[in-house]
Amino acid sequence: MFALVTLMGLINQVSGTPYIPGGDSPAGTDCSGLASWVANTATGRPTFGDRFHTGNEEAALLARGFKYGTAPGALVIGWNGGHTAVTLPDGTPVSSGEGGGGVKIGGGGAYQPQFSHHMYLPVDAGAPDAPPVDPMAPVDGPAIVTVADIAPAPAADPAPPMPPLPDAAPMPLPDAPLGADPALQDQAATIAAGLATMPAPPAELPPPPAPAGPVILEAGNLEVPPPAPAPDPTTI
Repeated sequence: MFALVTLMGLINQVSGTPYIPGGDSPAGTDCSGLASWVANTATGRPTFGDRFHTGNEEAALLARGFKYGTAPGALVIGWNGGHTAVTLPDGTPVSSGEGGGGVKIGGGGAYQPQFSHHMYLPVDAGAPDAPPVDPMAPVDGPAIVTVADIAPAPAADPAPPMPPLPDAAPMPLPDAPLGADPALQDQAATIAAGLATMPAPPAELPPPPAPAGPVILEAGNLEVPPPAPAPDPTTI
């Protein structure tokens, strides 16, 4: 919702703006341009840069929260296919292009008989009085951040120093060389005595047996079986 003083501040600043068809700046505007400025300001939109015209005025006002019809004490906009005008919540009519001039306070307002369409936006009676709108103020947009504007990230905390490692105790060295150890000397003497008593290997090893091979049968190696006995003639 909006406060009436906000719209009155806008109208006072743009009053006298020349009539320019399709205009959307303090240099000039037409009837639908003025209606756009009022509707934008009343709904918290940027005043300039988002205008509509009589051909799409219904959809534009619906998108801004307007309702069909009229209501007392409300912001009312009326239009037809070729003209539009506004009546403020206190009944003040404003228009552009009526009587051959530009933006002015006066005229037929939103309730002219020629208008076949009307829509309204209730006023917020409890809203605090807002300062007048400056139509020359720059439109809010995305902030442009340059590299020089970006503060460098704080330096990371240095890692804590590693605690010193404890000094390793030196490995104890034997008091005497290993060869001077009596136990090792006794063990070496025993091994040497055992080697001395081992029999010496033969000077020449016997030849290995001949490998077994296939048996060759010859006539001289065959044993002839004895002849079979002759039959006894007395036996039947």
